[in-house]
Amino acid sequence: MLEWSELSRFAAVLFASWFAIPFGVLMAYSAGTVGNRFLLEISVETLEGAMAAERGGADRLELCAELAAGGVTPGTELMRHARERVRIPAFVMIRPRAGDFVYSDAEFEEMKREIATAKELSLGGAVLGILTPERRVDIARTHALVELARPLPVTFHRAFDELLDLRGALEDVIQTGAKRILTSGGAKSALEGAAMLAELITIAGDRIVIVPGAGISGANIVEVARRTRAREFHSGLSSELPYGSNDYKKFEAEVRKLSEQIGQIGQRQTNLE
Repeated sequence: MLEWSELSRFAAVLFASWFAIPFGVLMAYSAGTVGNRFLLEISVETLEGAMAAERGGADRLELCAELAAGGVTPGTELMRHARERVRIPAFVMIRPRAGDFVYSDAEFEEMKREIATAKELSLGGAVLGILTPERRVDIARTHALVELARPLPVTFHRAFDELLDLRGALEDVIQTGAKRILTSGGAKSALEGAAMLAELITIAGDRIVIVPGAGISGANIVEVARRTRAREFHSGLSSELPYGSNDYKKFEAEVRKLSEQIGQIGQRQTNLE
């Protein structure tokens, strides 16, 4: 007998085929809305890590290479294998190199090609961000990539935390059409930036989703949730397991801790309602 998750996936495949919607996009939108009030995104740089994160209860993946350098665009093979082997949505990092987020024309064209690849492989979304030399959101070029990525939703990544005025930057990112902002509130960690995150979430309302990230683990996610009132959370678990580690059993266990904590937060919220 098929389990509910398998039935849901089968139904999603049929729905996607009937309405010509890329399967990864359909799963990305459904992940945060079907029986799941809170959402956990985990960044990974290997197929083994992606599969371990899914087993641990992650709701969404961020596929990267070179996580120790903040993450860059992964290879096509990782994108393809993750799409084939993992059921949860996978958002792909679109970042041509490590370092700053001010890109040349050649790098901008490379980002366009990387987005095209992600769309061809029916991934769930894209994660990107472009700044100007003046440390402001490059609205025009980011908007161009958001439009190119459609129907994939776009997350504006932690380039946001490099900006001088986060409140003003929030409005700039909203103008680009991005659906989410991954941020620590400009601080070293999401816990340290909790006050700013809470303010950004209030200002954003339902115009864009603020996703706290940086330093989130099973030891502090409840406190981050309490202080920020966020609904989605991002973690690479580098505070628990160094990037590049191949201890996937431990990685899976740490993801499970996060997932269970989020489940408890959701249950408490439901009880209050």
